Amino acid sequence: MSAFHEVRFPVEIGLRSKGGPERRTDIVTLGSGREERNARWAHARRRFDAGYGVRSLASLSAVVAFFEERRGRLYGFRFKDRTDFRSSPSGVVSASDQLIGTGNGTQTMFQLVKLYGTGFAPYARFITKPVVGSVQVRVADVSMLPGTHCDVDYATGMIAFRAGHVPATGQAVTAGYEFDVPVRFDTDRLEVDLASFDAGEIPSIPLVEIVI
Repeated sequence: MSAFHEVRFPVEIGLRSKGGPERRTDIVTLGSGREERNARWAHARRRFDAGYGVRSLASLSAVVAFFEERRGRLYGFRFKDRTDFRSSPSGVVSASDQLIGTGNGTQTMFQLVKLYGTGFAPYARFITKPVVGSVQVRVADVSMLPGTHCDVDYATGMIAFRAGHVPATGQAVTAGYEFDVPVRFDTDRLEVDLASFDAGEIPSIPLVEIVI
């Protein structure tokens, strides 16, 4: 049985969530006053609290049902981070948004990535949960149609080029897409507050990003 369900947390509730990326850094202060800093995690991990979106009995029931079907922390699921869900910071997705690799004539598989920063130490984030139907691909500025020239694995974010369309040596492979964050509940208990007869709330619904 899979440990991940390809289903998205209710978007209308998640829109009011708060959260963002987290990193783990060790800092040692030397006798001279200088610091030695070391990154313990190679990749950021995002945390969210979706409790702010529950303001009615209908949304409360939807979250409880979603939580029960995931068995609390047992199964992962998709979450739309409304602050960061596209390959382009401009908000308009295009096939030239992100460089995901350079062809060598034999490589057929390319992982979707999103680059953050440009000048000092750009960070490449693996995108493993693209939104179905949103992925656009180009090779050397020529559009590659998913389902015709290549295939998209929406569960892993891998692009597989078909025979006859494998990128040649030196050809840039670019992509544009929308994506979700793979997360799980970070609790095995939901505390429901029936604030009034026709309304309710769940003060905290902690979610944490998982590696796929």
